[in-house]
Amino acid sequence: MEDEVYEKYKLAGKIASKAREEGAKLIKPGVSLLKVANKIESDIKKQGAGIAFPVNLSINEIAAHYTPIIDDKKIFKKGDVVKLDVGVHIDGYIADTAKTIEIGTKNYTDMIKASSDALDAAIEMMKPGINLGEVGKKIEETIQSYDYKPVDNLTGHSLEKYNLHSGISVPNINTKIGGIQPKEETVLAIEPFVTNGRGHINSNGNSNIYLSKKMIRARFVRDTRSKILHKKIKTKFNTLPFAQRWCKEIFPTNIDIILKRLTHLGLIQNYPQLKEQNNAIVTQKEHTVILKENSCEVTTV
Repeated sequence: MEDEVYEKYKLAGKIASKAREEGAKLIKPGVSLLKVANKIESDIKKQGAGIAFPVNLSINEIAAHYTPIIDDKKIFKKGDVVKLDVGVHIDGYIADTAKTIEIGTKNYTDMIKASSDALDAAIEMMKPGINLGEVGKKIEETIQSYDYKPVDNLTGHSLEKYNLHSGISVPNINTKIGGIQPKEETVLAIEPFVTNGRGHINSNGNSNIYLSKKMIRARFVRDTRSKILHKKIKTKFNTLPFAQRWCKEIFPTNIDIILKRLTHLGLIQNYPQLKEQNNAIVTQKEHTVILKENSCEVTTV
């Protein structure tokens, strides 16, 4: 890895870590989700970095993929279990990190610790050539030692320039599918998800998070206005996920109608909220690592 690229990954990690910790302090009863998301994203930009994906604030049974809309009225409540997931990039080089905050109660302390310990165990193992299935096995065993379950259909993922999910998955369970052996300089986001429920998530409604699809699809769309709107989105957000509320800068009115139409035409895709199958609580912890010669370096510590 070139020194310049390495330093950009490191800087992105440093900014993401700070944003995660400062953001966590804002999560209190009665506070608006929209206020927290906007504050975190604003602080990231003030550091001279880009936002790799909209701040996720996923509560209780929602494991991932919720970000507030423009006029979101939701507030945090005492007892909520909040997954705060933050993404930062420097010239496309990404840091992805998350933690779980339980607001005002201590009912899920062990579950939060289970996700943290599982992440630590995975990081301890991670190195070039490691069988990722073995990493998944260790994550699962660590979580089970707390009498909880890993979420079997959520995984960590590799990161590349302007590519949040670049092909390699890091399983959270013992699986033969995870037999991939990553190489030195591979960048991975490792993120154990823990639950006291079924251990499986389903898609559930609009997350308010979108991704622009390849421009080649636009060639087959006859609606000139939709093509123009899609081009504006592509120019603004590149290949990274974006939020509904960010689109106000591009088209001030009819945002939801436009996004729905572009989704219907296949020009953009919507990320669904990910909900635990039994409506059970989910916790998460995540770090980004760079694989070194015989180990890995955590960029988001």
